[in-house]
Amino acid sequence: MIKTIEYVDGVVRMIDQTRLPAEKKFVDCRTIEEVGQAIKTMIIRGAPAIGVAAAMGVSLGADSIEAASYDDFYRILEEKCDRLGESRPTAVNLAWGINRMKKVAQQNKDLPIGELKSKLREEALSIITEDISTNQMMGQHGQTLVKDGSVILTHCNAGALATAGFGTALGVVRAAANAGKDIKVLANETRPFLQGARLTTWELKEDGIPVKLITDNMCGFFMNKQEIDLVVVGADRIAANGDVANKIGTYMVAVLAKENGIPFYVAAPISTVDISLSNGDQIEIEERSSNEITEFRGVPIAPDGVEAFNPGFDVTPAKYLSAIITEAGIIRPPFNKNLNSAVNSDV
Repeated sequence: MIKTIEYVDGVVRMIDQTRLPAEKKFVDCRTIEEVGQAIKTMIIRGAPAIGVAAAMGVSLGADSIEAASYDDFYRILEEKCDRLGESRPTAVNLAWGINRMKKVAQQNKDLPIGELKSKLREEALSIITEDISTNQMMGQHGQTLVKDGSVILTHCNAGALATAGFGTALGVVRAAANAGKDIKVLANETRPFLQGARLTTWELKEDGIPVKLITDNMCGFFMNKQEIDLVVVGADRIAANGDVANKIGTYMVAVLAKENGIPFYVAAPISTVDISLSNGDQIEIEERSSNEITEFRGVPIAPDGVEAFNPGFDVTPAKYLSAIITEAGIIRPPFNKNLNSAVNSDV
């Protein structure tokens, strides 16, 4: 299984996803600031993986604190957490991972500082294990929606590389393949960062699952020709009403799927649901550098001086979703009611 992130000899080691598929290289982060930079520059990306990285980063941050009292320790830790939380705004798992670690620190404030640091490291490691288990459960639920012989469309990368392992959307694909189903995948390239072209196809080739790469503007063509049976994507944040923030272009795919009568599924852990937001209009959308649009690996592909928009995500209204696949099961409309029930039962 692909290990996206792990704790090795006092450092947080992660695959540098900006170098795939040409080169499989690992980056070692020794400080919370280095973890934050890795998240910001997309060395590690994908909502669940960002949550795991955040927890590991908080552990590194805690290890670096020299404090005689819990109050001093926690004050410094909170400052470090606040800066880490600014790395990327859209994925709710970043805040989820940080807040879970802060809660552990608060619950164990009577421990000696050294033991508290160990407790935080144990929690971060347990989050990695939980994430993989969550993804496997999600995959088992989701594969029941996949018929033998299906062609599945994916958008962006929601596989092992976007998590601690196994994957969310690609976890459903893997689980279907593991169940012996004859499936094929069409992977949208996912402009402008090309996560589908670089990462999704790489993962599926590693697993021996048949995959063909298409450009983002081809999916309507194949839907109209009835060559796609279902769509499965991940999510970076899900509002209480079921609106989903995911990689830019997801909304377009969902509308096309609805028009062509194709089921559109979102696979995401319960931790990605943000019930504090009533709808997707309240989700902050990250605006990334225009260079990702006007250049490719530093080579200009547009005239000098041309400006570009580069929102990293869009919001797909809940009305386009057939269901949300979680570790707790398959959640169907009405999402306002059923998502809240799933979140509250998980607390």
